[in-house]
Amino acid sequence: MVSESTRSLLDLYTSKLNSYDEVLAPNGAVKPHWENLFSSLDKIGNDELKNRSQEIKNKIRENGVTYNIYQGTSGLNSPWKLDLIPFLIEQKEWHAISKGLQQRAILLDLILRDIYGERNLIKEGILPPELVYNNTGFFRACQDVKLPTQNQLVMYAADMARGPDGRMWVVDNRTQAPSGSGYALENRVILTKIMPELAKDMYVSRLSPFFTQAQQSIFKLFREKTDFLNVVYLTPGPNNETYFEQAYLASYLGYTLVQGDDLIVKNGFVWIKAIDGLQRVDIIIRRVDDEWCDPLELRLDSKLGFLACSR
Repeated sequence: MVSESTRSLLDLYTSKLNSYDEVLAPNGAVKPHWENLFSSLDKIGNDELKNRSQEIKNKIRENGVTYNIYQGTSGLNSPWKLDLIPFLIEQKEWHAISKGLQQRAILLDLILRDIYGERNLIKEGILPPELVYNNTGFFRACQDVKLPTQNQLVMYAADMARGPDGRMWVVDNRTQAPSGSGYALENRVILTKIMPELAKDMYVSRLSPFFTQAQQSIFKLFREKTDFLNVVYLTPGPNNETYFEQAYLASYLGYTLVQGDDLIVKNGFVWIKAIDGLQRVDIIIRRVDDEWCDPLELRLDSKLGFLACSR
């Protein structure tokens, strides 16, 4: 149950509502999966919550958490914004959402494999040819190029919003170099340190299994090579909007953060330029958009990809 002070605050909040609300039911009651959180907020108190909010801002500045906005008023290195009250999704609802996202990822993977393979979707009239061939994201140079993995779409993210029917809708798909996982991890780390009371009497899904599975999936590519894998994390550079996340994840996962100038293709392999000479690269995790990866085949003015050299 919430206190009288919190109830009065919620009453004021309710009077301004004219749409679906995540916290409150139509009758104004706090939804069950939010009650424990508001109970914890009551115990902390408004004055302490203000102090904690400032602590979060200080921690973000201390950790250098930024999101660069191109041509924004704040310029580069804009501080990341994190609310001290997290967004909650009830477990039963999340189970349905995750199942739907898995189905969507499988479907997109099948479409990707077909478009750069047999193109049966076009041959059978399921997709109009112009939808594929006129799309700026379709690269003929990648025809029959396959990753040594079961799935060709190895990473997928979605933008979601609450629809008019009260259910979560996918409003956009992210398949090139999806971002967000690093920020989610940093958000969780900061909130766990500054607002540990919020997790009391609540089941909070852990994030570490996602990153563990991602690492395991990568290393399965080279099962025969168990002694050492040289994995690099390819970033567009410090001016990219999510550069913090790229550097953060490279450090967290134990990969080498590189830019295009750090790599070279020679004798059929990719190499990283190190102080003691060239080191062969086994796996590249790419955070550079497709068309900027290859200045020879795709975009001549790109400075973000890397080139092949003579033997």
